[in-house]
Amino acid sequence: MSIKMYLPILSLIFIICFRIFLLESECNSNFKTNLNKEKTLIWGPGLRTDIVLPVRYFFIQAVDNAGKNFTKSVGAKPFRVVMSSAGGGHVRYSLDLLDRQDGSYIVRYRLYRSYKDLIITVRHENTNVGTSPFKLQGHVYHEQCNCPALSFTKWLKTMGCPSSYGQIEEDLQPWKKNGFNMSRFTSDAIKKFDNDYGVHSICHYKIINNKIFRKCYGEHTGFKMFADVTLLSLTRKVAIADVEFFINLGDWPLEKRSLRRNPIPILSWCGSDETYDIVMPTYDITESTFEMMSRITLDILSVQGNSGPAWENKTNRAFWRGRDSRQERLDLVVMGKKNPQMIDAALTNMFFFPKNEQKYGKLVKHISFFDFFKYKYQLNIDGTVAAYRFPYLLAGSSLVLKQDSKYYEYFYKELLPNVHYIPIKKDLSNLLQQIEWAQQHDFEAKRIARNGQNFIRNHLMPTDILCYHAVLFQRFSQILQSKPIVDPSFSIVDQPFDQESSCECNGK
Repeated sequence: MSIKMYLPILSLIFIICFRIFLLESECNSNFKTNLNKEKTLIWGPGLRTDIVLPVRYFFIQAVDNAGKNFTKSVGAKPFRVVMSSAGGGHVRYSLDLLDRQDGSYIVRYRLYRSYKDLIITVRHENTNVGTSPFKLQGHVYHEQCNCPALSFTKWLKTMGCPSSYGQIEEDLQPWKKNGFNMSRFTSDAIKKFDNDYGVHSICHYKIINNKIFRKCYGEHTGFKMFADVTLLSLTRKVAIADVEFFINLGDWPLEKRSLRRNPIPILSWCGSDETYDIVMPTYDITESTFEMMSRITLDILSVQGNSGPAWENKTNRAFWRGRDSRQERLDLVVMGKKNPQMIDAALTNMFFFPKNEQKYGKLVKHISFFDFFKYKYQLNIDGTVAAYRFPYLLAGSSLVLKQDSKYYEYFYKELLPNVHYIPIKKDLSNLLQQIEWAQQHDFEAKRIARNGQNFIRNHLMPTDILCYHAVLFQRFSQILQSKPIVDPSFSIVDQPFDQESSCECNGK
């Protein structure tokens, strides 16, 4: 066949491609001329000297010439952020600009030492944006600076923390009226949980004069490192009232005794409708708060900047990956095999049930959590307890369908079904029906997805994780009948020493 026969088709393809190029150029040009550098908004805790975080962060909201917020991305890297010091010295830091795909951006940065009079400059096309540059006057402390604020009340106000949380008040209700003497519960807790040496592990913590003491019981106590890091970080930032408590190092909530039998007040990462454990943020979301931009990649901020394509471009199916830690997960995989047009579900590991490739299919490789959000609908199914991925799923741009469960994390009761997520029955019997509803009500599904996303942005950011821990320990201290005393059998948990932190705590 002669090439002449293809010339009209090739010419048409060339014209289409050229027009697309012109359209993109025009959009980029409109963006460049329509972004109002003076009206663009910049705010957040990372622009304040008096807020200390492992990774500091602030927000940029792009605004057009008409004074309206952009609602779609204005480019992957439209802003350039530079750190400098007033004295002109070099600043050691790492920095990310995360595009939330809705016209807003998260700037997060990790300092590698303390600085005085830090300057943060935000620019677009070599022009300062908003009220940039921002001058953080005074000492901008490194995370490992041990310079606690002496007034707990003032620290709460500085951080923007509430004075209390509904979940904390509910959890402490059994002991609030009369308080309790921890020494009365100590032998009871050790007897109850240390007898099952290979099953349960707990740690008894005391904070005295803002120093941390610990004694652990049980065989598997490695998870004490998560509690240690949390308490060390918190006491470096604020003076905590003298307090003592037990922390459950396992996933399962422990205290099942009724109120008539004086349940032991024990702190756990997961709660349930059948227990009286006092719930605190999970070790997973807490560690991701302290280690972001370090040795982990999945955290509540990174998800917001990697939540997949726009809603309209997502695959119109429900998605799930995970291990076989619950029967309903196996049922989900079988359901997906029968309804592949609605569900993409597969197992990545099998530890709890016999392998059956004919029934469940072959195990699949792990994929990036960020790739989950290529799908419109995310399935949150319990594991051994509550699935700790739930806050990360909500933080993305997909609609979450959550299994009814007796287990919960500390923030669950603030969420509303059909407002922040779509509920599904525990046995998954209405799952297909709920997916079908979402597919047929795309506008409502998108709105619920956005509500869930906004909840995370407003309630589960890094400052919120610190706030909840601080308020929990403070409220716990207020119902103790006697102050803790130093016990020589306890180990002291020392603060890390970092010579480069250059802490000057005068005036804190």
